[in-house]
Amino acid sequence: MRTGSSRIVREDARQNRQRVLDAAREVFTRRGLDVPMATIARRAGVGVATLYRHFPNRQALLTAVFERQLAECASVVDEALADPDPWRAFRTAVEKLGALQAAGHELTAAFAAALPGAFDLGAERHEAERKLAELVSRAKATGRLRADFRVEDLVLLLKAVSGVATSTAEAAAGSRRLVAYLLQSFETATDRPLPPPARFPGYPGP
Repeated sequence: MRTGSSRIVREDARQNRQRVLDAAREVFTRRGLDVPMATIARRAGVGVATLYRHFPNRQALLTAVFERQLAECASVVDEALADPDPWRAFRTAVEKLGALQAAGHELTAAFAAALPGAFDLGAERHEAERKLAELVSRAKATGRLRADFRVEDLVLLLKAVSGVATSTAEAAAGSRRLVAYLLQSFETATDRPLPPPARFPGYPGP
């Protein structure tokens, strides 16, 4: 009986943690990162003590929400690598990553300011770069992706999406259209010479 009760308690705790993370992401996006913790707890439908039991301070909650965003991006790339069609995998990954960026661009920028070391993820970052490079390499091998495409161009695309994305539905549609235009330019049918690739702070390139 105690085993069953313990299992129920653990499941309740897991659900409470997920509710807090969902609420925090929503509230942080709408109202910024300085919103009171009590507001997040109310939005999640839990007590303040429950929130602090899972996240002892604001920094811990911010980090957890940020890591969850990173995990969503990593999941997109992993799913793409499991697709037997490399060109479809590349297109789908770019579309999904663009949509995630459009939906959370303000939050990502806020995290970068609030968590100066958040993007210094060491092995996790290198693994993400490796998988993206593999995705690009496989797409090139099909002959569909232009030969001079670089992984840094994905960073450029996401930055471009951030530039047009806002909270409005019209801007979300605009970001999807921008991604569609860029995907067309990535194909070998439009393989005209490009300027040198962009370099971004914190991204060493090849």
